[in-house]
Amino acid sequence: MRLEAITWDRLGERLAERLLDLEPADGGAWTRVALDGAPAARPGDLAERVSEALRVRGRPALVVATEGFLRPASLRLEYGHQDVESYYNGWYDTGALWREVFDPLGPGGNGRVLPDLWDPVTDRATRSPYAQLPPGGALLLHGPFLLRHWFPLDLSVHLFLTPGALRRRTPGTEHWTLPAYERYDEETDPSSSADVLVRADDPRHPAWNG
Repeated sequence: MRLEAITWDRLGERLAERLLDLEPADGGAWTRVALDGAPAARPGDLAERVSEALRVRGRPALVVATEGFLRPASLRLEYGHQDVESYYNGWYDTGALWREVFDPLGPGGNGRVLPDLWDPVTDRATRSPYAQLPPGGALLLHGPFLLRHWFPLDLSVHLFLTPGALRRRTPGTEHWTLPAYERYDEETDPSSSADVLVRADDPRHPAWNG
């Protein structure tokens, strides 16, 4: 696949411009976007850039991190602190993401979204207030493994790292998670299934297929 060089700021603007003309596939009032990638690829940074680019264009957006929907430590660490299977299949509360994020933004929804549910530092509920996303707004959900859950997405963006770059940019204490990303690539092939592919090996010089 041919990729062209782009700056992160320009990438945020180009994605925002694409969203301005994108109609929700199910006829709902909100556009739902996934920015999928390992933490080392920093998908949250791109989500914030897209959000800001939408804001200056008069389009409301809500950035939601899957990290805010981690399961309690008693569940996600039931089989130890470095269990790859648990990390891949059991760390994130996808049921809560459906209930608190996607269902309110579907046809007939009220746009009332819970931006986070669980604080991984305190291991307690965040008790954050609900956020009201106006009709016409965009959800920007970022985190890992997003394209394997059949979320109702109108646009999917995958931030790709080669295995070498992923290892270099992942802290040594988290190298135990790397097999989960290899499995994700094999089972889901996000580089092919995503609508937009961003290569993020060099944090200063991304490239994309837009």
